[in-house]
Amino acid sequence: MTDDRTKRGGQDRKRIDASEGYEVQYWTRQLGCTEQQLRTAIAAVGPQVEQVRAYLQTDHRSGGVACI
Repeated sequence: MTDDRTKRGGQDRKRIDASEGYEVQYWTRQLGCTEQQLRTAIAAVGPQVEQVRAYLQTDHRSGGVACI
């Protein structure tokens, strides 16, 4: 899904567009993870923010420590 910068509501913030650098930067800060961890989570569960957040809260990262 292409990010529509004209949208200001919450609808556009339910998905992470990993092809947009500013989105990757925003979500790594929001979720407290690295870019690689974010991309791995998206590859594993898809771009839905809540699914990515849940994935990152588990031991899927190297080292077994959740990043959120």
